[in-house]
Amino acid sequence: MSNPGRPQPRSQPRGQARKEHILAVALKIFAENGYRGASIAEIAEGCGLSQPGLLHHFPTKADLLTAVLEYRDRLDAEKFHVDDPTPGTAALRHYVNIVEHNAHLPGLVKLFAIVTSEAAVNPAHPARDWAVGRYEKLIGGLAANLRLGVEDGSIRADVDTTAVARLVFSMMDGLQLQWLLNPDRVDMPGLFRTFIDELTTEITTPDR
Repeated sequence: MSNPGRPQPRSQPRGQARKEHILAVALKIFAENGYRGASIAEIAEGCGLSQPGLLHHFPTKADLLTAVLEYRDRLDAEKFHVDDPTPGTAALRHYVNIVEHNAHLPGLVKLFAIVTSEAAVNPAHPARDWAVGRYEKLIGGLAANLRLGVEDGSIRADVDTTAVARLVFSMMDGLQLQWLLNPDRVDMPGLFRTFIDELTTEITTPDR
């Protein structure tokens, strides 16, 4: 029951806005310096906060990293509508757009590659749960959209939609690594677009 003699708690939009600002600054610094090269002190200074002030919102650097990665995923989902139901091969085009966008953000691609690789070989890595969950969500979401294409007849009935989804993200991540190693010679957006075009032809029902 509420106590009429005590002020009721209010929502704290300013607190949420402060967190969003911290995440935006931390994302930029992590992308520029990597997780190990970035410091809480540098991020706090970039936010105009003391270190205790920053740690009030994110108690550890690992907590901040996980929040930044989730924040980045949310931005992509909102910008490119990857969480929206998109039946059939049209869903594949969302990821073509993401790869084209990522080609202008080498620091973020590098951060993703480093963190994912470290999490893959170290079960105790702070981003391990994020990395595992991210792939499960991405693969499950794309597979579900492809199954809608099977149901409406635009995708062949014998297509293993989960395997196709896993192939798409394997190609995306592999091209990102090659692009980071040799950006002048690897046309990441062009190669991925060609792959999606060929994949679309392969899985589409004939005469559709």
